[in-house]
Amino acid sequence: MIFWQLFLAYLKIGFFGFGGGYAMLSLIQNEVVVQHAWMTNSQFMDIVAISQITPGPIAINSATYVGYTVGLQGGGVIYGLLGALVATFAVSLPALTLMLLITRFFLRLRHNPLVEGAMRGMRPVVIGMIAAAALMLMFPHHSSPDERSFIDAWSWLLFGGVLVGQWRKVNPMLLILLAAAAGIIIYH
Repeated sequence: MIFWQLFLAYLKIGFFGFGGGYAMLSLIQNEVVVQHAWMTNSQFMDIVAISQITPGPIAINSATYVGYTVGLQGGGVIYGLLGALVATFAVSLPALTLMLLITRFFLRLRHNPLVEGAMRGMRPVVIGMIAAAALMLMFPHHSSPDERSFIDAWSWLLFGGVLVGQWRKVNPMLLILLAAAAGIIIYH
């Protein structure tokens, strides 16, 4: 039963996750934390952080991690691996299916006014979903009274430092390593 719920949740995320991984974060958070309560908001934030520093798309990385965690709760390592496979397959299936269909028809229809209008209409929605994901990460909804936000004065300082570093075109890998080192020093 849990694998079916996991499959349906990530299939829904895959179908409605327009705009890529960051735009999907609010959908993933809603399914994982709010709808199914498979984990707390702070656990979800940890998944987001891990998913960003591991290679690959954030939606697939988070699906693998959430699926493993949910499966592990249901019965051990084998269930964890099965959960990871189910969630990863489910979130990837819509994109694979749609891309096969789109590549077949898009080249013929790309100058169609309806297709052009639909594409132009989705652009601001994608930006809005990315902004919503950023705000959700900065000001998370607390699912329990003992859960607190990960944002503190040090977090804002690190955020500002990375923002300035990006603006000055510092290598993003260096910024990640420096932020990790700062986190170890500050929070250890």
